[in-house]
Amino acid sequence: MRLYNTSTKSLEEFKPKNPEEVKIYTCGPTVYSAPHIGNFSAYIYWDLLLRTLIANGFAPKRVLNLTDVGHLTSDGDTGEDKLEKGAKREGKTVWEIADYYIDLFKSGFKKLNLLEPYKWARATDYIEQSEDLVKKLIENGFAYETSDGVYFDTSKFSAYSDFAHLDLNHQKAGARVAFSSEKRNVSDFAVWKFIKEGENHAMRWDFLGRPGYPGWHLECSSIIHAELGEPIDIHTGGIDHIPVHHTNEIAQTFGAFGSELSKTWLHCNFITIDSEKISKSLGNIITLEDIEKKGYSTHDFKLWLYQGHYRKERNFTYEDLESARIRRLKWINFVLKNRQNNAIDTPRTPNFKSTLLENLNNDLNSAEAFAYIDQVAETINIEDWRDVSELFGLDLRLDDSMAPSKEDYALVEARSKAREEKNWPEADRIRDELASKNLTVLDTADGPLLQFLR
Repeated sequence: MRLYNTSTKSLEEFKPKNPEEVKIYTCGPTVYSAPHIGNFSAYIYWDLLLRTLIANGFAPKRVLNLTDVGHLTSDGDTGEDKLEKGAKREGKTVWEIADYYIDLFKSGFKKLNLLEPYKWARATDYIEQSEDLVKKLIENGFAYETSDGVYFDTSKFSAYSDFAHLDLNHQKAGARVAFSSEKRNVSDFAVWKFIKEGENHAMRWDFLGRPGYPGWHLECSSIIHAELGEPIDIHTGGIDHIPVHHTNEIAQTFGAFGSELSKTWLHCNFITIDSEKISKSLGNIITLEDIEKKGYSTHDFKLWLYQGHYRKERNFTYEDLESARIRRLKWINFVLKNRQNNAIDTPRTPNFKSTLLENLNNDLNSAEAFAYIDQVAETINIEDWRDVSELFGLDLRLDDSMAPSKEDYALVEARSKAREEKNWPEADRIRDELASKNLTVLDTADGPLLQFLR
């Protein structure tokens, strides 16, 4: 199995230290607003990673964090805590905001049929561990205190710029993380923030003689140390995490524990909408619920995403989602016909699963795997389709209690004939008869496709 390691910028053979416990950490959401399709795309990609590891005989142990404190609106060391911002927006407490959006995120996980992590890790459940980590950084000479917090001294970590290939000599104040006159270096970052007198910040803990809260980057190092131990096998996240968040995680972990954080780093690219970044200010947010309201399944979106590659930017349009829906529906029709014909008794396609796995083992190349499925779709049997479903976590209607009968398919053919003859009343009558059986027909360039109404 070969994966593209961001830290080395190359494809590498993945060889975990312990195949029976592959330690994986996934940077999770900041739970202050509804997750959109761009947010979920990362977790869909990393679900494919987990399924591919399992298919190769590995046993993943994955921790996914939930950021419910400390992530400021600047993504650096200034601005309002995003949970506080969400609480003001909705007239709720920060705790209510966190609980609500964690539940909404987990609901999306289930809709997408994503494998749940070994551990959902809320940042606020690891305050004691975060305080201990800050103490270690101070004791080891990697952090210093200022009037507004405790900062990591990046000059003490000689490899600080290596991961993101930063040019620290030409970095200007404010270009990456906020500048304070008390900071020793422009690139220094807060590991703990003090709450100023009169500042309204509901989440606060007494530490170092003052109320405060952990910096955004700190939670990941704390959680990894507590739940997995260093070094982990794979750390996953988005490409936007590379220059700041993941760079700071690496620095913190080395400063506190003298250890490498992760052996392999995987980063997925952005999803855009109409070639623009997904942004509330642009008003182009699309959620899973928005997709469902337009009559699509979340699995149509999942299949659309897998038609590309996790390291490539993808531009979302409903036209492309419709194409993905038709592709999934074609596959479902092959499944339904196999079930109707009792095709489970037919021989399995030689090397089918191994060929799929060969594609996925090439840096999760799902697009190539899908192309292969299309090539053999008419000949593979129901168990082969079950492999497809398991590898990609796709709903292909494999286990519906009722499959369309031969009579149902005869009705589809009769409807097509009526339409050819422009006998619209008969075509409509057949449509209504199919609807009474929870079935409808989608007419495509490749012919009619039978589908369930629900």
